[in-house]
Amino acid sequence: MIKTADRIKSVEEYYFSKKLQEVRSLDSPDFPVINLGIGSPDLAPHPTVIKALNNAAIKPNVHAYQSYRGIPELRNAIAEYYTQYFKVELDTENEILPLVGSKEGIMHITQAFVNAGDKVLVPNPGYPTYAAVANLVQADIQYYDLKEENKWQLDIKAIEKLDLDKVKLFWLNSPHMPTGVQYPKETLQKLIELAQKHQFLIVNDNPYSMILNQDYQSILSIEGAFEVAIELNSLSKSHNMAGWRLGWCMGKAEFINAILKVKSNMDSGMFKPLQIAAAEALKLSEDWFENLNAVYTERRILAEQILNKIGCSFDGNQQGLFLWAKMPSSMVSSEEFVNLILHEYKVFLSPGFIFGSQGKGFVRISLCADEYQFKTALERLKDFKL
Repeated sequence: MIKTADRIKSVEEYYFSKKLQEVRSLDSPDFPVINLGIGSPDLAPHPTVIKALNNAAIKPNVHAYQSYRGIPELRNAIAEYYTQYFKVELDTENEILPLVGSKEGIMHITQAFVNAGDKVLVPNPGYPTYAAVANLVQADIQYYDLKEENKWQLDIKAIEKLDLDKVKLFWLNSPHMPTGVQYPKETLQKLIELAQKHQFLIVNDNPYSMILNQDYQSILSIEGAFEVAIELNSLSKSHNMAGWRLGWCMGKAEFINAILKVKSNMDSGMFKPLQIAAAEALKLSEDWFENLNAVYTERRILAEQILNKIGCSFDGNQQGLFLWAKMPSSMVSSEEFVNLILHEYKVFLSPGFIFGSQGKGFVRISLCADEYQFKTALERLKDFKL
């Protein structure tokens, strides 16, 4: 009998990969499920971006393998974007590496820096992929708790009390998913100082800065960060290009070259027209974000009404594509609560337990559905009772 590798024994199929099969099985033409659980933007990229892709794709000389470092036009556009919005100056030759989506970067960075037995610090609650990838490289995962009573902020004093001697990687996500919290620069400065003291690498996953947020932040803008930090970003959320798989990581040349060693053995570069279109997206004016956020603001009002209808409480100052909400006190399990709403009303929300033990009493609602879907969900839930 052929056995699978030991490394996958501690890894489960991604929750949404399994759950969406169940959601689809409940779908019907006359009463479709309204999916408010997934953060996949339903809006289109800017027309100039699609035009740039089409114009480039019909050229005969763009279909060959591309540089593993990405085309200069894309790296230049990333650098200009970071200068404009984050006040970060980047060396386009050595400090930027385009990726086939930032999720790819989570794997490549972990493979480049973490040995079996090294410790990786992962937020709880947090994006499940951080822990899954750490498991795949047989690292020792230690969770750092983000707590409701602390308004989900980083607790530097609590982190200092952890055994940091074997920590190699610290996963940071600011603005944070799922809680919608952005960490103050003063807190990030203290985290950088802690990383310098204990010699671990911070990786800030930063795809939500431009969504319902006026304080654009990059950890790389903070003094000392380049010595101990890498930042991931992408066009998935900010430019409605999730399926295009366009991301990048940034940091000092030594870090980027280490990641490139892994990446160059895993893919053969991105399709050039995609990179050209990505460069076009990054050149869009701030009007793009203002218009995008106007849509999300209207949707968020409806999302809040849904949460109120089902008895959830939430902080109205969250950022990003989701709202994180506390379940009614009468409910014990977020999975049962979500399943009740799914099966009785055919409205799907994300249960908080999938993001870690600190999320067990919470649910997440996505803003990636149109106004009609939100209003239909509200209508279905008008008589909701526990």
